[in-house]
Amino acid sequence: MTVHSHINSLFNSMSYVFNGILIDPGDVWNGFNNVSIVLLTHAHFDHIYGLNELLMISPTAKVYTNVIGKEMLLNARKNLSAYHETPFVLEYPESVVIVNDRETVDLGNGLTAKVVFTPGHNSSCISWIIDNMVFSGDSLIPGVKTATNLPGGDKEESKRSEKLIRQLIINRDIFPGHQVLTRNL
Repeated sequence: MTVHSHINSLFNSMSYVFNGILIDPGDVWNGFNNVSIVLLTHAHFDHIYGLNELLMISPTAKVYTNVIGKEMLLNARKNLSAYHETPFVLEYPESVVIVNDRETVDLGNGLTAKVVFTPGHNSSCISWIIDNMVFSGDSLIPGVKTATNLPGGDKEESKRSEKLIRQLIINRDIFPGHQVLTRNL
């Protein structure tokens, strides 16, 4: 399976797309075509700002996040977009599917995603295990200290989540929220 990555214009956040699955929609790009599933690693503005446009292009797409993530999608202050030029509020809340920790999501075509809550950077943080890949968002960016000083951040939870993710990436590739693919750290 080939994963295509895209470095977004806002804070150089990363989007990933494969098999009709998009992780963390930022800039609108060719990867938006034929998306049916969106997985959010967390609901900070730089990881969600392309979501409304994506849902206009693919109105039947489902967006997977946790309860806190949905709250953030619906509130520009909570997702921090109120402090940018273009505040973001999700226009299609009916597209959101709430997931629980350790749940498995059927992605179709024989693929599943395991949901692993990894709070610390933010309470909405989820790492997704798909096949031999871990999409960690900002919960673990190899070589970068995890930011916990934003609303919803927690230094102790972040330490626990980083330790967990390091275990998860043994024999797996990590796809973080602000860098390119890094192999087994």
